Amino acid sequence: MPTVVCLVPGCGRGVAPDAPVSVCTWHLAVGAEWAAETDGVTDLLPAPCRLCGSRLGVRWPSGWLCAVCEWRHGEPVDDELPPPRVDVVYYLRFDDRIKIGTSARPRQRLAAVWHDELLAFEPGDRLVEQRRHRQFADERFGRTEWFRRSAALDAHVAALAAGVDDPWALYARWTSEAIARRG
Repeated sequence: MPTVVCLVPGCGRGVAPDAPVSVCTWHLAVGAEWAAETDGVTDLLPAPCRLCGSRLGVRWPSGWLCAVCEWRHGEPVDDELPPPRVDVVYYLRFDDRIKIGTSARPRQRLAAVWHDELLAFEPGDRLVEQRRHRQFADERFGRTEWFRRSAALDAHVAALAAGVDDPWALYARWTSEAIARRG
């Protein structure tokens, strides 16, 4: 069986049998390096992003960017800027009831509300909260923000929580995205 030779003119090196294209290992490495300079390489950040906590980054010749919020790794967070307003609808469980509320400062709000578990966050303000109150009106306790658990409400919360290990990490991502949009 003849040895396959690198298709780069004048190279003459052999090609590995499992090479994706008929070029030698050296030319594959040159191509990979060139692609990394133009497209970046997704990899773990050297340390968690200081803005959103993500570990996923993109390595460029000029440095690292967080793959989630695009914060340049190593840059300080400007503490003089006020944090952006990120409104969320939150879902709290207490015993067999679920509270649907909203806040622009969920850490402070949830610290003031007795609950067993934070189930999920949903981006949105009072309009989204009111829509959810109407959506689950049959389960609502009077005019409160507390609802009886039902198949429909549990399914809605499960859909919001799907793939989210920690709702606070999701909130951090939304906040970092708002900071990145602000510039």
